[in-house]
Amino acid sequence: MEKINAIQNLRLLPNYGAVPMIAYNEANCAPNRSHTAPSSKVLGCEKSSHTLSIILIVKNEARCIKRCLDSVAWANEIIILDSGSTDDTVKICKTYTEKVYQTDWPGFGIQKNRALKKATGEWILSIDADEWVSDELKEEIKQIITHSTHTLFSIPRRTQYLGEWLYHGDIGKDRVVRLFKRGIVKFTDDVVHESIETSGQYVGRIKSFLFHDSYESVETLLSRMNQYTTLSAKMRYDRGKTASLKKAITHGIWAFLKSYVFRAGFLDGRIGFIAAVSSAESSYYRYVKLIYFKKNRVAERGD
Repeated sequence: MEKINAIQNLRLLPNYGAVPMIAYNEANCAPNRSHTAPSSKVLGCEKSSHTLSIILIVKNEARCIKRCLDSVAWANEIIILDSGSTDDTVKICKTYTEKVYQTDWPGFGIQKNRALKKATGEWILSIDADEWVSDELKEEIKQIITHSTHTLFSIPRRTQYLGEWLYHGDIGKDRVVRLFKRGIVKFTDDVVHESIETSGQYVGRIKSFLFHDSYESVETLLSRMNQYTTLSAKMRYDRGKTASLKKAITHGIWAFLKSYVFRAGFLDGRIGFIAAVSSAESSYYRYVKLIYFKKNRVAERGD
């Protein structure tokens, strides 16, 4: 199986044939943009056979879930898996769909595959609770699922980082594979940083943006960085990967240079620098934690 992670190492189609491409309007990047859900639950035509299922995995997302669900309320089906929310997440979700399921937490990849198995639509759009579909993206998706002969698409993602929009660097130039026909792909079982497995299908490129509100505060950024680097280090340890201080340093430096210099993160000013440093820290601590995972396991065995 060929693993597709974001947009790297993909054979990408220049377009998707006769489907009209909708240009992105930068004015729609306003962080407080509201979305009003149309009354029709079918894609502009009640007799349409081109159905779309939205899949979501959530936990304690009451702060942002309404904006997300408002932006996809036009879809035929919304599938939500909640892994133990203690806020109003489940209550809010049930106002949009009856298909809300409460489960344990096996990791990101397995949880997304659970949601995928419950979907019944011809097409699938996988979205996170802190993301929302722009009006332009909605219209482009409708055109794709009605007319396109291709089955797998990547979407550019415009990210708000600590309240500021990023246009450059790794995050600002992010592209994610999220739209696909049901039954042709699945997610890897990775506990974090899951990706999509495919049999080598070409990946079409959507032009319109998926919006993303990644971190609302520095505290959230640091907390999530700590959580994700621990999960990632453990996953690498379980796969027999090794690390050294030299590897931690070089990976951290490369992550900063790639985002800030080679992908022009410096053009975003202060927030571009902050994002690049955060990327470097994530890479550095992922490998440092891997060093200590191995060291602690050796000490436990008494080797």
